[in-house]
Amino acid sequence: MISERFRGYLPIIVDVETAGFNSATDALLEIAAVIIDMDDNGLLYVRDSVQANVHPFEGANLEPAALEFTGIDPFDPEREAMHERDALDKIFKPIRKAVKSTSCKRAILVGHNAAFDIGFVNAAATRSQHKRNPFHPFSTFDTATLAGLAYGQTVLAKACLAAEIAFSNSEAHSALYDAEKTAELFCHIVNRWNELGGWQVEKFPFAD
Repeated sequence: MISERFRGYLPIIVDVETAGFNSATDALLEIAAVIIDMDDNGLLYVRDSVQANVHPFEGANLEPAALEFTGIDPFDPEREAMHERDALDKIFKPIRKAVKSTSCKRAILVGHNAAFDIGFVNAAATRSQHKRNPFHPFSTFDTATLAGLAYGQTVLAKACLAAEIAFSNSEAHSALYDAEKTAELFCHIVNRWNELGGWQVEKFPFAD
């Protein structure tokens, strides 16, 4: 069971696209999450994904350089953007359901440079007074670190290339695409470690 693999935490891969680097002042524009599970052989796989476009919160800073980099027009009506609380509801509900169905006690965020993603998730939850944030408030798994260890690469595109995971630079910098590729990378690294005998539940039993 996946609840035995990560000390009772369910890894959820998250990516955000933003209008800057400061989670307190800059707008959250996109958020995506990928839910994973474990098969009977102890290998991780992608189970589901969810994504939301986010309307900038009132008074949010929108850095022109960040918008140019992501190509996002925050006020494009075709984005069908949601206010932060509604967007978080859309993301959090299936995560809470997955935590319960896998008998885990809480979700733990997996991200490529995860401190950035958890910072924006927590800031949005605080601003919108969302009381049901399923993530551990500060513990994360960082695929930039894991990929640096496994492949000597810390850039997502280069790490995927090293892991023989297809990666399109033209599709990158969309929260859903980056979250899905980060999920593939995370599963690949963990599964490879498992195949090499690096983790066995008999050797490392679950402990509170």
